[in-house]
Amino acid sequence: MAYYDLTHLYGSPRARKSGTDFYWNMVQMYGLSPRVTLEGFSRGGLFAYNWAADHPDKVACIYVDAPVCDVFSWPGRSSGNAGLWKGMLDEWGLTEARMNTFPGNPIDRLKPLADARIPVICVCGDSDRVVPFSENSAVVRQRYTAMGAPFELILKPGVDHHPHSLENPTPVVDFIVRHQAGYEAGQCYTLRGNYQNSYRKFEKERVGTVAFLGGSITEMKGWRDMICEDLKQRFPYTKFTFVAAGIPSTGSTPGAFRLTDDVLSKGKVDLLFVEAAVNDDTNGFSAIEQVRGMEGIVRHALVSNPSMDIMMLHFIYDPFIPKLDKGQMPDVILNHERVANHYLLPSVNLASEIAARMRSGEFTWEQFGGTHPNPLGHAYYAATINKVLDEMYAPCATAKDAAKPHALPAVPLDAYSYTNGRLVDIRQAHIGKGWQLVAPWTPRLAAETRPGFVDVPMLETNRPGAKLTLDFEGTAVGIFCVSGPAAGILEYSVDGAPFKKLDTFTAWSGGLYIPWVYMFDTELPMGKHRLALRMSKDHHPQSKGTSCQIRQFVVNESF
Repeated sequence: MAYYDLTHLYGSPRARKSGTDFYWNMVQMYGLSPRVTLEGFSRGGLFAYNWAADHPDKVACIYVDAPVCDVFSWPGRSSGNAGLWKGMLDEWGLTEARMNTFPGNPIDRLKPLADARIPVICVCGDSDRVVPFSENSAVVRQRYTAMGAPFELILKPGVDHHPHSLENPTPVVDFIVRHQAGYEAGQCYTLRGNYQNSYRKFEKERVGTVAFLGGSITEMKGWRDMICEDLKQRFPYTKFTFVAAGIPSTGSTPGAFRLTDDVLSKGKVDLLFVEAAVNDDTNGFSAIEQVRGMEGIVRHALVSNPSMDIMMLHFIYDPFIPKLDKGQMPDVILNHERVANHYLLPSVNLASEIAARMRSGEFTWEQFGGTHPNPLGHAYYAATINKVLDEMYAPCATAKDAAKPHALPAVPLDAYSYTNGRLVDIRQAHIGKGWQLVAPWTPRLAAETRPGFVDVPMLETNRPGAKLTLDFEGTAVGIFCVSGPAAGILEYSVDGAPFKKLDTFTAWSGGLYIPWVYMFDTELPMGKHRLALRMSKDHHPQSKGTSCQIRQFVVNESF
């Protein structure tokens, strides 16, 4: 990091030559990076933009703060800055008459930067009376993004020219770090399809809904919040609605059935982020279930809104690491990638990236924060997601094709995927002796609970032999329950078939009422069916009883 004082040189050829001489000294004498980050505050914007236009191949990214982008705005011919205006003319060796063809205005020199796709982040006050935003950075953003180049804007409401920068500079630091060449080389992602639809909504219509569906890594404070802020920087004039639909411990099968209630019911979603690799793997869902769950989410989402753009994410947890270190891709990621490829969704393999960075010694698993990352770990997640957003939105401004619905593959990967999954109210069940509707339900045994699965209505039994039935129409049926310390063994039958047993006690049930979807039959013929449930007298050796608490039934309805 170096500060070079070029205050009164106004981005002139002399200033830029000094900058170039300094650049070569740093590169040749000290072996520093050949691609620099330029930082220009106020009139420093004249130097930063102009030097970048001269040397686009030498710039990694640009950070400008309340920058001068048009000398006719500042110092200006008639703004009361006569001395500064004359000083600028003298420095450039120009006369008033020649200023009509002034060659050094950043607003007119953006094409070399845009052709090189140099990322820019700009911090401005929207009430700047010295270097008005509307005459400077607003013009740059409009022209630069129209060329398909990446420009992020943090607009400070009610702020004048001072104070500069941000109280918390993290967004700027993260932006600079993620655009360094060495950092970008380690990012793992696959680009598919296009994001014309969400781009049009956000940039042209200036309104949009963005949803995040996943487990605890999505639910916790971290990458999701960072992406929300970044989207607001990419599209500073857009009114966003953000839908947080992460539920700890849940993977793609629960996601497929709760998609309508937790995501689609919140409005027309323009951009959906979905992740389930960690929970699908740790919860022991089979390869078939991993595809059926993820395809259920994706196909259902696209049927509900064919214009929805979707990004698939693969996070990392402990068991993935030894496989990745051997060059093996976890099966769950391969299964989810089948869905991403079939539906042309961009995907981000953060598991591969983080494992590779740890192998190179960039950080340790403990420094990253583990399965539930610390702020450093979430910053790595957000950086690569942002890189994919950069790539997906880059061609949108200049694309000749209008936004149009995504083509839905005529045939799904699996005919029994949960593409019409729904949650069914427990009140629709016919309950017999031993079951009761408890509203609100609270646990009778000491154990942790998850938000949304306590102080809510539950269908509960603690008695062996307790029976209920549910009439439904669809191809699959199951329950969304909480499996706690006394979770029992259910016996189930569909359409009078012999009863089968299902142990609902999990590896986590001893200390947690964990939300869990258990599927009973998943390949039923379309039509009407009846589910019969009863509580067995048997239970898992570690279970403290024969209980079951059902939050909802789940049904893959017939189309």
